[in-house]
Amino acid sequence: MSELDNLQNADGTEEKNENVQPETPQKTVDTTEEIVEATDDNDAVLNEIDDSNAEDAEDEGNSDRHNIEEVDYESLNLEQLTIALEGLVKDQKIQAIKKPVEAIKAEFDKKFGDLLAEKKEEFISGGGNEIDFRYNLPLQRTFKDTYKDYKQSLSAHYKNIEKNHKQNLTSRLEIIEHIKALTDDADDSMNTKYKKFKELQDQWKAAGAIPRDKYNNAWNSYHFNVERFYDLLHLDRDLRDKDFAHNFELKTKIIEQAEALANEENTSRAFRELQNLHKIWKEELGPVAREHREPIWDRFKEATKKINAKRQDYFKNLDAHYEQNLINKNAIITLIQEKSNETVTGHGDWQSKIKQIEALREEFFKAGKVPVKVNEATWAKYKEAVRGFNRKKNQFYKDLKKDQFTNLEKKLELIKIAEDNKDSEDFQTTTQLMKKIQGDWKRIGHVPRKDSDKIWKQFKGACNHYFDRIKEQRNAASAEEEEAFTQKETLLAEVKTLALSGEQKADLSTIKEHINKWKNIGRVPNNKRKIESEFNAALDGAFKALDLNKTEAELIKFENKLDQLSSGDDRRAIDNERFYIQKKVDEIKGEINQLENNLQFFSNVKSDNPLVKDVHKNIEKHKDDLQLWSTKLKKIKGLYS
Repeated sequence: MSELDNLQNADGTEEKNENVQPETPQKTVDTTEEIVEATDDNDAVLNEIDDSNAEDAEDEGNSDRHNIEEVDYESLNLEQLTIALEGLVKDQKIQAIKKPVEAIKAEFDKKFGDLLAEKKEEFISGGGNEIDFRYNLPLQRTFKDTYKDYKQSLSAHYKNIEKNHKQNLTSRLEIIEHIKALTDDADDSMNTKYKKFKELQDQWKAAGAIPRDKYNNAWNSYHFNVERFYDLLHLDRDLRDKDFAHNFELKTKIIEQAEALANEENTSRAFRELQNLHKIWKEELGPVAREHREPIWDRFKEATKKINAKRQDYFKNLDAHYEQNLINKNAIITLIQEKSNETVTGHGDWQSKIKQIEALREEFFKAGKVPVKVNEATWAKYKEAVRGFNRKKNQFYKDLKKDQFTNLEKKLELIKIAEDNKDSEDFQTTTQLMKKIQGDWKRIGHVPRKDSDKIWKQFKGACNHYFDRIKEQRNAASAEEEEAFTQKETLLAEVKTLALSGEQKADLSTIKEHINKWKNIGRVPNNKRKIESEFNAALDGAFKALDLNKTEAELIKFENKLDQLSSGDDRRAIDNERFYIQKKVDEIKGEINQLENNLQFFSNVKSDNPLVKDVHKNIEKHKDDLQLWSTKLKKIKGLYS
């Protein structure tokens, strides 16, 4: 049996309960009948106060924990939690931060675990094997290193004070033994005993911190033996009563301070102050007269009870606040579920939806604590809602990834076409092909990001190579076209001043010779194509002087025009000319049909009627035109064969 358990009177009998009134909120030594078992709420709060004071007494730095601001760590993200941990380890005493540090770690582990599960699901959804999954978050390494530093510093701190605790406990137990022996000693005078007793009290006050699990028993044993000293010895009554009166005065002030704390608005601060008053009561104040012990302790307990009742009301209100937080969090979870069920088809829409869900996640964490009994269930419900959204998101991007690989294959085929044709000499055909595959490239869509820049550079390089060659050719052709223009200016001047012999056949041969020269000169710059119209106008004048058949003259000029069109690299010009001629043929046919229909109105009119004669004449004219344009159409169609 330990010394702390062996609390007996000098005569070997156990002290009666009525002689020992607990002056502290902790149960007294539980081996004797003076111990009163805590059975109600008031005893519970006294035990709580004693346990807290025992923790503070173990290490003077522990009391600083009461000054650390309470934080809702659930509302912080991983980065903020890491910063909070670093701040505590850096700025606070290591022994005072256990509660907030462990709260931060629990929240960090929970949120990182959720993030890890999310990333793993994304990895597997993307086609990865679970065994190959790796996820590295630098922030986690920072957090783990800081937490490791905390644990090492805490361990070193406790190792440093553990030896002192043992020595201090031994000293305190020895002091208790000396007080017991002093009480039972019949040799010394009262004044000598009292002087030694005061010296032992001073030694007790200076004995230092002891382990928290020994704190209450040690102090209760000390108080018990101090009271025995006063009660069982025939001390000088005046000296004893003076001590009792002084202690009574100090304890009354303590009680008055406790009673005043009932009006403190900040219940947390009031309770911390109350803990300190209990600490002073236990550690610094001595006993009072026997008749005052129970009433004064009951008064202190009553003040404690009132403060605790107010504190419990605060907790009840806090519970109501937590219930409202639960309602808010459930509403957020419902919103996440609803947004998860919305149909989303495009990458842009998914990115918008991801931002919306992320905002809801932030709201969830900022919504505050919920009742402990539903905390885990609420967290599980939230995680399932977010994972439901992530599954749909991951499936979309998995499918998108497949589409992107298909697009990659298509674009690689276009790159091959571009590479195969970039040195082609058939510019007319290849240019159309290059333009087509450029359009196809734009329509195909996205490819995997890691391949995007690489294949675009390949495709762009092949296309640029081809079109740079065209540009070089055109630059070279420009000089030839300028020379052709100069030659055609000279030839045009000759045609305009051409002197005809009067012999139609010879003169027609001369004109055709000039036309052939014109053809052989070649193309002129596009901005100087007007010279072609001037040449045709000069030919009209020459044909008119020859009195040449209009159809024949038109066909000669048309042959020249066809040569110009076919020598160019613009297929659209030929297509446009064909479309124009076909339209002209259709218009003339329509007009002939209309004129022939009009003749039906003159069925009873003589054929020599001026109106009828005019219609017939007009029909013949249109038929001649139809023959001309039909011939032109036939000739231009020949270019396609």
